[in-house]
This record gives sequence, C-alpha cells and structure tokens, in this order.
Amino acid sequence: MSDYRVIEAKSSVFFDRYERKPELQQQTHYCPGCGHGVVHKLIAEAIEDLGLQDRTILVSPVGCSVFAYYYFNTGNVQAAHGRTPAVATALKRSHPESIVIGYQGDGDLAAIGMSEIVHAANRGEKFTIFFVNNAIYGMTGGQMAPTTLVGQMSTTTPWGRRPSNEGFPLHMAELLATLEAPVYIERVALCDNKNIMRTRKAVRKALELQRDAAGFSFVEILSPCPTIWKMTPAEARNWVAEKMLPVFPLGVLRDRKLPPSGNAVPPQHSVAELLELAAPGEAPSTLQPPRAPLPGLAVNIAGFGGQGILLLGQVLAEMGLRAGQEVSWLPSYGPEMRSGSAHCHVCLANERVGSPLVEHPQVLVAMNEPSLRKFAAQVAADGLVLYNRDALPAGFSVPQARVYCVPASEIADRLGAAKTANMVMLGALLELTHALPAETALAVLQTKVRNPALLEINRHALDAGAERIRKAVPPAILTTA
Repeated sequence: MSDYRVIEAKSSVFFDRYERKPELQQQTHYCPGCGHGVVHKLIAEAIEDLGLQDRTILVSPVGCSVFAYYYFNTGNVQAAHGRTPAVATALKRSHPESIVIGYQGDGDLAAIGMSEIVHAANRGEKFTIFFVNNAIYGMTGGQMAPTTLVGQMSTTTPWGRRPSNEGFPLHMAELLATLEAPVYIERVALCDNKNIMRTRKAVRKALELQRDAAGFSFVEILSPCPTIWKMTPAEARNWVAEKMLPVFPLGVLRDRKLPPSGNAVPPQHSVAELLELAAPGEAPSTLQPPRAPLPGLAVNIAGFGGQGILLLGQVLAEMGLRAGQEVSWLPSYGPEMRSGSAHCHVCLANERVGSPLVEHPQVLVAMNEPSLRKFAAQVAADGLVLYNRDALPAGFSVPQARVYCVPASEIADRLGAAKTANMVMLGALLELTHALPAETALAVLQTKVRNPALLEINRHALDAGAERIRKAVPPAILTTA
C-alpha cells in the first residue's frame, strides 16, 4: 500500500459535526460564496497552528456570524448586538491568559457597536477583533450599513447611498489608527487567492501579537456577500476587487509589538484589598461569615431621589461582600437628582447570583407612599415590607407579607440629621432579618463617612431602627425570621 499524506482537511478547531440543523451536520449555514466561511477557516487554522485552542474564547454578536458557536470548538460567548468589545474586555481582564477573539460584521461593529470598539481600542485592550466588512446588513435583509459605498443600493437606499443624505462610508481601520493604543491594524480582502493568503497572514499575526501580550489588534476583512448583493460568487469577488478596494485601500495602518508607554496594565486588587480589609498581597483576615444567613436575601429599596435609596443599597451590598457572600446591586433612577423616583435591587446569597433583577423581593423598603403602592404587590409570599410611616395609608393592605411601619424620617429628625433616615431603615432591616451583623454596617459607613460627628449620628440611627423593631416584635419572632 503506497504512502499518502493529507494535503487539506478540516481544522481540528472546528467541531466534527455542526448541530445547528439536524439534517445538515456536515456544512455551515453560510450562503455559497460568502466570505464568513473563508474567514472561519483562516481563524481556525491559525488557532490550530499556534496551539491556542484550549486558551481561546470566541465572542460572536448578532449578525451572520451569530452561530459561530456551532462551529468553533473553543470557548464561546454570545454578545448582544454591537457589544462584543465590551464582553471581550471583561473576558480578557478576568482571564488574561486567554486568547479572546471578537468577530464582528460592519453593521454590528460600525453602527450600534461604534462606541464599544472605539473605546476598547483607545484603552488598548489586549484582544483581537476580526471585522468582516461586506458593506451591507447581510442577515437582516440588506439595509444600508455604515460602510455601504456611495451610490450602492440597499433596501433602505434604493436610489443609492448619497453623501448629502446618508453621509460617507466609514473607514474603520483608518479611524482606529488615529488612536494611540492599538498595536496592529490591517485591512485585507477575500477577492482572490493571493489576497486570501495575505488575509491568512494577517489573521495569524494578530493572534501571535495577542499571544505575546502585545495589545489591541484589529484586522478588517473586505468580504463578498453574493446573496444580498444579488450576484454570483464569482461576480461578488470581482465586485470586492473593483468597487470596494478603491474605497477601502488594503494595507497595514499600524504595526508595533508593544503598546505605547503609559499603557501598562493597572495593578489588580482583590475585593478585600479594595474594601481596605487587607493590605496588598495579604490574605483577608477580617472577613466573617454572615450571622444566621438566609438562603438568599432579595431586597427592593424604593423612594424619592435624595432619600439615600441607592446609598442604602450600596451599604447593604458591601456588607454582604465583607461577609463573604455573593452580591449584586442594581440601581434605577430618573433624570432628576432630587425628588425623582429611585429604587435599587440588592441580592445577597451564599451562591452565585443568577440575575441582579429582583421580580419578587423578600423585603421591600418603601421610603414613601408612591413606592409602597407601586412595589408592595411584588413582594414574595411571607415577605417583609418596611414602610417609612407610623401606619399604612387608609384602606391599603399587603395581604401576602408582614408589614412593619418604621417612621424613619421622624426618628432621623429627632436625631438631628434627616438624611440618616435610610440608616434607620437599615437598622430595622438587619434586626428583622438577622441576615448580617449591624457592626458590619458601621464598618462600611466608616469608609464612606469621614466626619466623626456624622458617623456617630449614623450609628445612633442604626440603633434606633433596630430598637423600633425590638419594641414592635416579640423576641420569638425575631429569632425565627
């Protein structure tokens, strides 16, 4: 039997079978002649050649590339429309050893995602973006894209793009090249075999630079879209060469191995260091487990802007951090600094928080009547409602929850500081739930309130809120709350 060797084969970076469509598990979903399949192949081969498969995380957004996770046998994260650079930033900063690749089309990157790509490049985030530019919205039916050529017809410019009305096409590679931080920017094309080989080199080089921790790299790839352009694959490739290249000239716009000076990676600190519970490099020694923690405490704090609603949520969340819990804090407020509506959701848990949004809180802290009426019905069965008055409004009831009226504003006025009403409510909340120790609240406040006299008033406010509950609720109920 004669010897033989494989000249061409599917990269091992691809899955053996593509399970998006049960009847077509041997092929991708891309149209005949589409450039995405070629770019996929070039990226997969580069990852395989460089031995990066086990370290790679591919971020794909909305667009024709949305199903990349069916093809690449790597880490995969799906991003919202245009948000690939934001997601890639989080991935690369939290896992700096990983190879993070953003894969975006022209509508995704240059329209809704313009802010994300510009700021990520300006920060010099150390990941790679492959930008597939076919001058049209391909997946959604052929609308004009930011890169659509002057005179090019689309479903939203049936007369052709007019600079006086739609503006000129954006040159993303040139735009990003005006920034200081990027280390490598190149524009390539898929119009013929020679240029495909140049694209292959550019893809490989961008990944090599990321492997070597060089900095932000960006490869723009001019790509055919035969179906939306209403051309044959051969005609579409010729159109790239004849129409797109004169508008988007090929070439390297930035090439250096190191980012500019002053772009060093900032020091990384642990949560304990950020909360001043440990010196840099020291193990946290003051973190204490929560006292009699609930399985999970989901709180909605609501009122007017100016009542310390968001601060109360922040203090509660930071208390959870200091107690070693998983926490989230989600604020919501209107444009008014004062007197507008404001509320925040706080989750404290002993396991990871699945969502910061609280649909049915265990506890509602209502600092005014509008918030009570708006959110009381959402409180979970057998939940708690803390209301900032000495009685509920006439005719109003919360049948599924236990209601405690704590006139926090009046108590704070008597203490001489109306702004501490939120701390009165926090003291009452902690006394009712026993979820966290009150001394932790004071420790958090010491980092936020520098005035010793005001800090002492806050301490009295916490005590006053707890005392109000102790007088209203028998001890047996407190210990089983």
